[in-house]
Amino acid sequence: MMEIIDKLRQGVISSTPEVTENFGFELGIYLPDNVAVALSGDLGAGKTTFVRGLARGMEIDTAVTSPTYTIYTIYQGKRQLLHMDAYRLRNSHELDSLAIEEFLKPPFLIAVEWPEHIEGFFEEYPTYWLDLKILPDHRHSIQLVK
Repeated sequence: MMEIIDKLRQGVISSTPEVTENFGFELGIYLPDNVAVALSGDLGAGKTTFVRGLARGMEIDTAVTSPTYTIYTIYQGKRQLLHMDAYRLRNSHELDSLAIEEFLKPPFLIAVEWPEHIEGFFEEYPTYWLDLKILPDHRHSIQLVK
């Protein structure tokens, strides 16, 4: 795990969606149970693509898509993956009505796009914060920031 964590702390560059997904795959294999991954950054920077890789690393065979309109989707694999798009949420209190705790069963991994909309949510879980950006040359950067 340390190798992918060290790479992400230093920041990595992706020139294709496949490379972005592979970084997610590496991290998905080694992340401990019952943690969150917060994915912030530019629209189109590869957040959902990265989550597809996390899912693959967790041996999830279901196609992962953006949960923009459903807010979250739960996938089953070696562990449960809860993939959330918090873009339409305005605060952590709006999460109460989603009843996430009723559906979330350990061992799990929570991956949240647009986490800045619900920062209070992450107080309950050890969280890996990733920043994804589109560079001027159209490549993407991915960095573990905390």
